[in-house]
Amino acid sequence: MSHLACGAGSIPSDHETKSTSPKLSSSNPTGSLGISQSGSYRHSIGGMMERSQPEKPPRKKYQNHSHQEHLHNKNSNQNTHKHQQEISNSSTTSKSSTREHHHTPRSGCDSSPTKVVASGASFDHDHHTLGTATTASATISYSTDEVNSDESEAGMEVIISSKDSLMEEVSPTERYKSHSFQAGKNTFTVDTRYSLIRVIGSGAYGVVISTHDKKTDKDVAIKMVPRAFNDEIDAKRILREIKLLKHFRHENVVGIVDMMPPGVTYLEDFNDVYIVAELMETDLHRIIYSKQKLSIDHVQYFIYQALRGLKYIHSCDVLHRDLKPSNLLVNSNCDLKICDFGLARGIESHQGDGKGGSMLLTEYVVTRWYRAPEIMLACHEYSKPIDMWSIGCIFAELIHRKPYFPGDDYIDQLTIISEKLGKLSDTELDFVTSEKAKRFMRKLPNKAPVPLSEQFPDTPPDALDVLRKMLEIHPSKRITVEEALSHPFFAQLHSPEDEPVSESPFDFSFENEKLHRRRLQELIWEEIGDFRPSCLPVVPIRPGGGSVNSTSRQDP
Repeated sequence: MSHLACGAGSIPSDHETKSTSPKLSSSNPTGSLGISQSGSYRHSIGGMMERSQPEKPPRKKYQNHSHQEHLHNKNSNQNTHKHQQEISNSSTTSKSSTREHHHTPRSGCDSSPTKVVASGASFDHDHHTLGTATTASATISYSTDEVNSDESEAGMEVIISSKDSLMEEVSPTERYKSHSFQAGKNTFTVDTRYSLIRVIGSGAYGVVISTHDKKTDKDVAIKMVPRAFNDEIDAKRILREIKLLKHFRHENVVGIVDMMPPGVTYLEDFNDVYIVAELMETDLHRIIYSKQKLSIDHVQYFIYQALRGLKYIHSCDVLHRDLKPSNLLVNSNCDLKICDFGLARGIESHQGDGKGGSMLLTEYVVTRWYRAPEIMLACHEYSKPIDMWSIGCIFAELIHRKPYFPGDDYIDQLTIISEKLGKLSDTELDFVTSEKAKRFMRKLPNKAPVPLSEQFPDTPPDALDVLRKMLEIHPSKRITVEEALSHPFFAQLHSPEDEPVSESPFDFSFENEKLHRRRLQELIWEEIGDFRPSCLPVVPIRPGGGSVNSTSRQDP
């Protein structure tokens, strides 16, 4: 599914400093993504903070205070300070809340306050929206001059955030009243509580707008998928993602907050699907390809959150299968959320092995640059390690500021991987089931790779160590998400009790049913009913009506 991204206002925090610290300059002072690094604070989960204490106090459960917190640094060589920090792109500020945490500082950390600025981004102060379109050529809020589109992914996709804050506002007995308005070339028909602000973007899968919710007095994003059932595979992906996002309840994973009921009398007239979500500012792809410097602490915090969300996803026995920077949404307080589950699949978990079960799954997953070797080597049985490989690729891209394995095709991709990480020995090819693939791997040049410390100069050894373990070519040797979270590189952030798992796996049994157009309409209507009970039961088909054709193809 396509996604939407949206904005937050200025987020001040109160800490004094001993001296005036320099700020990173930006060619465009607007559209900043602020990460403060105050001399007396160390960044922690969700941008929460704590003053130095002789003993570590009881740790509070992770909470994601969207639009209210900065990410902070702590330097043990300095005393406790107070310093008011604000995002440079807004003249009006909103008060932040703080929460206590204690972390040991990384030696050598820069104690200067810094801000990450998405250069070329435009920020809407009135409505707090900072959107990216769903295609590279239709970017709404970002200047293409500031983004290296040739080296980056095509087809930008951004959408939805946490559900709990808005879902509860929908009354199960409230009578639905709708109104229609024009948004670009599309007509939206939504609840009267939502009024149009502007069009954020459009792409192959739909149109995204920002709206104001009169009931909650918040700005939200609404995505419309027009003619959603014309292609059965696309409709099946929409259904899958809706079900997954409703199942997930985690601060680092997106969630649906509302849906619009179909205003039709007969089932076959149900065509457009509307998804309502909280707005977020941008995605990690845009941050990577901006001109602003990223410190290793920024990298650490982004990857930690991605791992924290992935741990939860894997605990649901779900593989994401399409992790990449544009599917990691980011807010100005540096909160990160994983999105886009249209290609996700389930697995049967093997207890205790950490890798999960495996299934016969198609190779047509994951943008090539983030695709695990076992997929490209025709190993149709794969599991959780494929997502860890993708996280490793994102990790390297955050440090390097360009794709680490930018292959033009499978052969080029595998060749680059071998050059940068080293050629596998014959005994290490035991996971490759295709003899043709084995012959190809054996013919690759047997050249020693350049050490990672030279490929990524000035990167801490513990960061390189966990990166190398994420990028093990052999899937069974690749680090698991739990092992990665326990790695010393994340020690100041890691807390097992604050890294929750799902209480139950996701039920993929609906995939076993033959999902033709009419059945997909029924199932998505039922999902909408969880948000809008007044639309139930599902309406009947038109008496004597014929079937409506839709495109049928293989679901990768």
